[in-house]
Amino acid sequence: WLHATRPPGLTLSEHIDALLSGLREGEDSSLPPAPVVQLHPDSFTFIDLFAGIGGFHMGMKANGGQCVFANEWDRFARETYRSWTSHEVDDRDIRLIPVETIPDHDVLCGGFPCQPFSIAGVSKKNSLGRAHGFDDERQGNLFFAIRDIVREKQPKVLILENVKNLKSHDKGNTFRVISSEINDLGYEMREQIV
Repeated sequence: WLHATRPPGLTLSEHIDALLSGLREGEDSSLPPAPVVQLHPDSFTFIDLFAGIGGFHMGMKANGGQCVFANEWDRFARETYRSWTSHEVDDRDIRLIPVETIPDHDVLCGGFPCQPFSIAGVSKKNSLGRAHGFDDERQGNLFFAIRDIVREKQPKVLILENVKNLKSHDKGNTFRVISSEINDLGYEMREQIV
């Protein structure tokens, strides 16, 4: 979602800054009208799921965010994340972490794995006779871990990102399922492919 809504000419960091400034000030940051989300003017809490090397963390922190939980299962990404952010990173499979143990937070950031949905990932999996999309048991159902956390914790804002093929994967069914799950949780979803 984050990449999908980034206006041409803005870096990802600039886009995050504009989005968060709009949230803090109750303004629209070049996106379609949406309900105003009130966050504390100087700080808010966030969790960083599928944290990678810390892109969300840096953007959130630069805008007053305090990370209360980060999770990444790739060892090398975790090492880079720790080095760049000085924040500890949980290394467990997110599906095995009891949801109630994840701290409450204002913003959930998550770039769930794209390989099960990307054109290259699907092509590779097809050539190897492996499942893709939600049928990929290792990575394809990780969105549902996000859903479970959101259901329990009810953050004010969700920022999710993935590849553009997510929208057309499985003839659009994958994206319909994700949209439906998010809407069923009471969130208004806005998306754009960049």
